[in-house]
Amino acid sequence: MQFFLSVIVLLLGVQVQSQTEPMTLMECVLMAEEKNISVKQSELSLEDAELNKKDAQGNFYPSVNAQANHTWNIGLNQDITRGLLENKTTQYTSFGANLNLDIFKGLRNLNQLYRANLAILASEYQLEDMKDDIRLMVVNAYLQILFNIEILEVQRTQLEITQKDAERTQSMIDAGTKVKYDLFEIEASMATQEQVLIQAENNLRLSKINLAQMLLITDYENFEVVTLDIEALFGQILFQKPKDIFEKALTNRNDIKLSMTNIAIAEKDIDLAKGALQPSVTAFYGYNTRVSYADRVTGNGLFNDVPIGFVSSSKETVLRTVEGNKLIGPVPFDEQFDTNAGHNIGLRLSIPIFNGNAVRNSVERSKLNLLRSQNQLEQEKLTLENTINQAYNNAEGAYKFYEAAQKTEFARKKAYEDAVNRFEAGVMNTFEFNQIKQRYEAAASDVVRAKFDYIFKLKILEFYFGISIKL
Repeated sequence: MQFFLSVIVLLLGVQVQSQTEPMTLMECVLMAEEKNISVKQSELSLEDAELNKKDAQGNFYPSVNAQANHTWNIGLNQDITRGLLENKTTQYTSFGANLNLDIFKGLRNLNQLYRANLAILASEYQLEDMKDDIRLMVVNAYLQILFNIEILEVQRTQLEITQKDAERTQSMIDAGTKVKYDLFEIEASMATQEQVLIQAENNLRLSKINLAQMLLITDYENFEVVTLDIEALFGQILFQKPKDIFEKALTNRNDIKLSMTNIAIAEKDIDLAKGALQPSVTAFYGYNTRVSYADRVTGNGLFNDVPIGFVSSSKETVLRTVEGNKLIGPVPFDEQFDTNAGHNIGLRLSIPIFNGNAVRNSVERSKLNLLRSQNQLEQEKLTLENTINQAYNNAEGAYKFYEAAQKTEFARKKAYEDAVNRFEAGVMNTFEFNQIKQRYEAAASDVVRAKFDYIFKLKILEFYFGISIKL
């Protein structure tokens, strides 16, 4: 018993350890693709498309059906020995089978198979397009966590600096070079920073919960990600022109491939609709037989002279020797099965002449759907081109803003270091010192914000160019 308890405790320990192990970006992406409900729905749609292909393949096979009936006739039936109607029950069994094979059907079976293959391709593109959107969502949520981690670190550093300023000011008060008022200003600033630190911790916690919900993880408290020190370098993709990125995106974007496949499906729907205008030829074969369970009448070997008339001139009775009857059981089942068998075979020609214009309207309706699909493709291209241009400008502008933020932080840091010396020398009051320090703190936060904003916008641009998302 103790051994089993030890094993259970060990397994639980392994489970807890696996749950608290930090997850990489790729692990988060794979988990999101695996657990996302919309992805599961798309996977079911893909399976349904594959079943439709099997249906289309089945149209090339003959259809074979069999039937059997057993009938009880209850009520007035003729007695076969006396020829009288009596209330009795008779039974019959019948068997049959038929086979039908399409020889020509306006190429509809072939077109249906082509359409089923295109539908599978469309479902695959739709599934991959949904996964692309999920990957972007996960990357954005993952970067948001990394951003909040760096912001939290910045706030902690700033709070430590303020605490050192408070200690320095207290020393100066003790030395008589500063008054108590100067310390109050710094302590007020420190209290504000503590509030900002708490808000940063809350933001980090919320960002983790957001990503965990995407992954359908309920253990928020133990959910962690692998922290990365990401460099915001100038992306090589920015050396490309937006037009080149757009042309490349046309070849690898799944939403564009989906729209193009929908056009091919619409074209095949027109062929299917036109096929209904052509004649169809079907070969058929049928087999049937029946078995009766009624008794039979047969001779009993006893002969009697039975009068059948008389001679008119002599009035002599005319006799005929007739064998007597007796009832015997029905013919054996297998003998009746073979004897009563029948076959029919032939060809059936069906020529559509007039069906209330339903077929021709179906053709015209399919042509309208083709125009809709073509318009949808053009709209997708316009939207993609506009999105890429906007993403390019956003990424380029974000990098410039990041560079400017770095320069601002460098200048604010130098100003703060100079302010520390001037404050300690007594040539700067507390209000001015706090103003300079707050500007430096804001600049440090702006650098982190600009850095992650640029990284995400760069990843979006690389994504459209077909570059795999990675940090």
